[in-house]
Amino acid sequence: MNFDKLYRPAALNSFQVVAVVGLLMSAGAHAVLQLGAWATPPGFGWLYVCWTTFYIFGTLRNYFGKPEPPHHHHHDEDHEHDPGEIFFRD
Repeated sequence: MNFDKLYRPAALNSFQVVAVVGLLMSAGAHAVLQLGAWATPPGFGWLYVCWTTFYIFGTLRNYFGKPEPPHHHHHDEDHEHDPGEIFFRD
């Protein structure tokens, strides 16, 4: 089992990335609420449960999901295209 898929950013799938960002943002909001002496809304702790569940779902999908084939572009091979052609037309 490749454990890089748990912590290496390049190996994470989109579900895992969203969950990590959500956890960090929730923790930041929690810190601001605590340091600002504002009351933490009831049920705020459930955000951590949701983000953790989302991360676990992404991890299972990353380990056991069927990999998608890479995206392949088809180009017209008879036409040589200059990248600046769009901007510098006569």
